[in-house]
Amino acid sequence: MNKQYALIDSGDQNKLERFGEYLIVRPCSQAIWRPKLSGEEWKKADVVFTRESGNEWKGGRPLPAAWFLEIENIKFKLSATDFGHLGVFPEHALFWKWMIPLIQKQKKQVRVLNLFAYSGGATLAAAKAGAKVCHLDASKGMVAWARENAALNGLQDAPIRWIVDDAVKFLKRELKRNSRYDAIILDPPTFGRGNRGEVFKIERDLNELLFLCRDILSVDPLFVLLSSHTPGMTPVVMRHLMEQMMEGKGGSFEAAELILPAEKGRDVPCGNYAKWISA
Repeated sequence: MNKQYALIDSGDQNKLERFGEYLIVRPCSQAIWRPKLSGEEWKKADVVFTRESGNEWKGGRPLPAAWFLEIENIKFKLSATDFGHLGVFPEHALFWKWMIPLIQKQKKQVRVLNLFAYSGGATLAAAKAGAKVCHLDASKGMVAWARENAALNGLQDAPIRWIVDDAVKFLKRELKRNSRYDAIILDPPTFGRGNRGEVFKIERDLNELLFLCRDILSVDPLFVLLSSHTPGMTPVVMRHLMEQMMEGKGGSFEAAELILPAEKGRDVPCGNYAKWISA
């Protein structure tokens, strides 16, 4: 059984992906080119997620309630959701691969804050590298899912704080407690609700969020990583935001498209990111 992920092909605003032993078709609005593989190859998919008449999974081989996958040596529990998500964003794997050696080569234990942390890919990568991590998401269910993933990776006793909270409120409390972090990872949604109904809108609230993040950085921070799937949050926009946030801190900046590499077909853009690194 193949326990890995692969982007098999893309086109006609869809992508054909392998999640372990299952072939799945999901929408991909950027993939307006034609697929490389034949229609017959696409028909081999076990299931298709469509939004044509409401969110719906269709196919002759129903997905199980849960199954398991490994990406960059991190194990995940997968499960089909009503939004077409499965419990992991494979395009983020390049971040995990990048941060692990960076954290490992530090002479001190790195304190990492992961905001909007979803199912915990970055949390687990940082913990595997030896970091002390604070994992925050507004969804109680997603935090529980991330804790299951931690157990799958033998990290149930790792130094991870599991927090269900609104990001802005949490950051303000951390400031009052004088808590500081050496690295911050955040992947804010276009729109979201906190655990008590707080509303987050990226175009309205991201600036405040980033400045709060700046205020809780340690005296000698290591990195800040900002990613987004929101249309309009281009690499230029994100670089400007990161440069504004980290003004006067030195270091280096990088901003680019977030690319999901294909096995044989065309790579797919899945958002954008910006990062600041201390050296």
